[in-house]
Amino acid sequence: MTSVDQRIARAPTRADRVPLGILCMLTATVLFAGSSAISKWQVATYSFGEVLFWRSLSALILCALLILPRTGLGVFHTERLAAHAGRNLMQATAQAFIIIAFSLMPLAGAVAINFSAPLVATVVAALLLKEKVGAMRWGALLIGFSGVLVVAAPGADSFRIGAMFAIANAFLYGSVTATVRGMTATESTETLTMYQMVFLLCLFTLLLPFGFSWPNTRDAVMMLASGVLYGFGQYIWTRALSLAPTSAVGPFYYFTLVWAMIIGFLFWGDVPTPTLLIGSAIVVGSGLFLLWHESGKKPVAPE
Repeated sequence: MTSVDQRIARAPTRADRVPLGILCMLTATVLFAGSSAISKWQVATYSFGEVLFWRSLSALILCALLILPRTGLGVFHTERLAAHAGRNLMQATAQAFIIIAFSLMPLAGAVAINFSAPLVATVVAALLLKEKVGAMRWGALLIGFSGVLVVAAPGADSFRIGAMFAIANAFLYGSVTATVRGMTATESTETLTMYQMVFLLCLFTLLLPFGFSWPNTRDAVMMLASGVLYGFGQYIWTRALSLAPTSAVGPFYYFTLVWAMIIGFLFWGDVPTPTLLIGSAIVVGSGLFLLWHESGKKPVAPE
């Protein structure tokens, strides 16, 4: 038995705290929507690599200020460095894809396509992590995915370049979500977050030679603000995945669409279409049903 296997074997069975996990996921959606809106605005002027670099830099600073005073450098102790590297390579690619999608299509449309990610995460978690996904969860997820199809309004326009980047992001994000859930068996939220911020900053720094220009004061402040929102949102998102199964908290990522529609209308004049509203009602309804279903369960006590 390897040292990692021994750590997993010694770890106590986690008591899932689904309602709290859902609350964390909802909070993360608000923060992510704000960060995404700023990134969409900035990528019209600066390269996507630079936007991601500044966002990652400020996010790393924020997370270091929140985490290191409590944990010290011991937070970086891990026996799964390769897993961290692989997970963050996928996450960096996913983030690059969604930023490109933001630059090519409306914010709400890109977010809507990304909503296939929880379904991907559920399938990956069921196959690799052996998580039990009951009929109620499968039903809610499938109904939510049908709402995504309504929002995306599949057709010739759905296959434009921006949509393809959004779809690729959704698959990568879903895989990352399941991977994080599995890694929480041995890695703390703080360790996962700090490694993510360090790896992402290093990876996005490699993109700077392909396009960089010093931002003016206003843009610099906005890029740093985007990183603060993203960094805190990422910490809360990781916390949500450590508190509850992917299939329970994943659907609540759908609420990002609500904030994306509001922001898109206020700042870009994107008027929600009937299909967007109908599809949103379906995915939000499926999320609320899952909240009601999961909240009625008693937490599983550690053995």
